[in-house]
Amino acid sequence: MFNDIGPLELVALVVLAVLVFGPDKLPKMIQDVTRTIRKIREFSETAKADIREELGPEFKDFEFEDLNPKTFLRKQLDNDELGLKEIRNGFDLKKEMAEVTDAVHSGASESSSPGSGTASGSGSGSTVDMTKKPEKSGEDERPPFDADAT
Repeated sequence: MFNDIGPLELVALVVLAVLVFGPDKLPKMIQDVTRTIRKIREFSETAKADIREELGPEFKDFEFEDLNPKTFLRKQLDNDELGLKEIRNGFDLKKEMAEVTDAVHSGASESSSPGSGTASGSGSGSTVDMTKKPEKSGEDERPPFDADAT
């Protein structure tokens, strides 16, 4: 319930409670709060029992925690009726990536001829240099002027 409260925060809350309620009223306030929490839990348990009773015997293994979306999805994905484990185990990402890479490299080598100059200048005909910048036409040349764009 209080998993995210650190020790310093807990000490600060205790000091604040002593300052607000005083050392005389604090024990009674703690008893009242625990009594209220206990009543809320009892009410919740009786409501759950009433709901289970009204649903009938076909819902005897129904858990209210399953209404949490994360729990529901986890439970449904762990269920092997859908065959998801077979799909998950049959899919090899490295193998698929290797096939795609081979297909891209074979497509690039087929489309480029040896003398066309489309391959990278590094000497390896099957790899393409993706970091290569386009050649600049000339430093003295001005870019074309478009009067309609300005």
